[in-house]
Amino acid sequence: MQVDDALIDKLSRLAMLRFTEEERASIKADLQKMIGFVDKLKELDTTGVEPLLHMSPNTNVLRDDVPGNMLSREAALENAPQHNGIYFMVPRVINKPE
Repeated sequence: MQVDDALIDKLSRLAMLRFTEEERASIKADLQKMIGFVDKLKELDTTGVEPLLHMSPNTNVLRDDVPGNMLSREAALENAPQHNGIYFMVPRVINKPE
């Protein structure tokens, strides 16, 4: 894969980022190194090597979900910046058209 200015432009548009000329040169060099590394890995003979699905042989080491005591309303609202005694008060994020 060829890393050129057109590719950097496309990636910057997709990521909605703007780069200076120095940053573009640095990103271009980094991408070329990364692609070179992946190309080097493609040269390895991996016949007979099982794909690695997990880093350790442990599976599902989560604790059992045991129901416990719940917080009271007062305890839950204790550290809330704003509340009305029953509900958390948060800023409106959706405005309804009138």
